[in-house]
Amino acid sequence: MEEQNPQKTKKPFLERMKEKWGLKSLWQVVVILIVFAATGFTVVFIRPLIFQFLGIQDASGWLKTVSYLVLVFPLYQLLLLGYGFLFGQFQFFWEKEKKLARGILKLLRIRS
Repeated sequence: MEEQNPQKTKKPFLERMKEKWGLKSLWQVVVILIVFAATGFTVVFIRPLIFQFLGIQDASGWLKTVSYLVLVFPLYQLLLLGYGFLFGQFQFFWEKEKKLARGILKLLRIRS
């Protein structure tokens, strides 16, 4: 019979996310994952409508990529905050948004 080393036993996914994100409960992890899912679903639904409205649904890949980065990516961030607010997790997502903004600003400073 093989002995299990407790150090090699992997924690469940939700428990690892709880620790990584510094959350208080597994329920909070579930709610945050629901917010991510709702935001992603909304963007998947809205993106074609935005591209159709702009008349670029049949455009080349680079135009769609630039349009996505300029329009859809910021919309995703706003939706994340909105859903985070609705589900009572605004502070968590606000901290993540600030961290993302600092990273983008740092990247822009390095490039210039």
